[in-house]
Amino acid sequence: MTAAAHASQHAGPASRETAEPLLVTRDLTKSFPVRAGMLSGRRGEVRAVDHVSIEVWPGETLGLVGESGCGKSTLGRLVLRLIEPTSGSVLFRGRDVAALSRAELKAFRKRMQIVFQDPYASLNPRMTVGEALEEPFVIHGVGTRAERRERVTELLHRVGLTPEHASHYPHEFSGGQRQRVGIARALALDPELIVADEPVSALDVSIQAQVLNLLADLQRELHLTMLFISHDLRVVRHMSRRVAVMYLGRLIEVAPTATIFSAPAHPYTRLLLESVPDPDPRRRRRAAVPVGDVPSPIDPPTGCHFHPRCPLAQERCRVEAPGLTPRGPEHAAACWANT
Repeated sequence: MTAAAHASQHAGPASRETAEPLLVTRDLTKSFPVRAGMLSGRRGEVRAVDHVSIEVWPGETLGLVGESGCGKSTLGRLVLRLIEPTSGSVLFRGRDVAALSRAELKAFRKRMQIVFQDPYASLNPRMTVGEALEEPFVIHGVGTRAERRERVTELLHRVGLTPEHASHYPHEFSGGQRQRVGIARALALDPELIVADEPVSALDVSIQAQVLNLLADLQRELHLTMLFISHDLRVVRHMSRRVAVMYLGRLIEVAPTATIFSAPAHPYTRLLLESVPDPDPRRRRRAAVPVGDVPSPIDPPTGCHFHPRCPLAQERCRVEAPGLTPRGPEHAAACWANT
């Protein structure tokens, strides 16, 4: 990692005495119906996001981690109103995103953008890169044609590509180059917030560091606020000032990155950390072995969702879901066993 990537880890938000959170979710919930078959009725529901409340401050990167299927990508799409919540609210600079009219929502889209996991699937194969980057300006009526093309050239330079790339199609690029195009498109309208949804998980390891360093440099240079979603704790450690941990739709721990890695309070967070492979073969450590299988999201356990796999589980964990409680500066965890 470059110095920029390490700097972003420690870069704090604007002073909390003078600033308001840029993004706030309050008890945000999203349920999806589950049917037994095409002709059958509703079998139940999956609560992909379950009463999640977070704050993201101007200029910071909040890492969102958890196993596949924990609801972190759904949370990212709820924040952008790409899908509608079942309940709860999303506030951007104090405004309820769900209450925006169609015209207001169109203007709002300029301020919050997303970088998708699969750079190829997120690009139209029938459009050149130049057309894809110009499209946001056309949709929002920004600039003349000459001004838009000049802006496309600037965007390509900013993400490490050349003006000649504008005439190429997505299939002519490598995965890393396509993700650079996706980042450029997200930056086109000068957003305040970027939701980066597993932005390097589809890339070769040799390319991941380049893209992460690019994101870190852009975050610092453009004073971006970022919700960085990943299952890879090593990536989150380099990119994030704070980390939020999800399990089966619920937020179970939030803390500064250094605290998460040095003094995690929730047993699941400790399990995630112990599961990270150590690249040094000379260091041996006891492998983390969770108790039992991951519960079905259709029929999650009562109380704390993690209790069937938790070595510290007690009777209260089985019947009552813990809320996030303070554990230190900017640190909160949802665990009865460690209260």
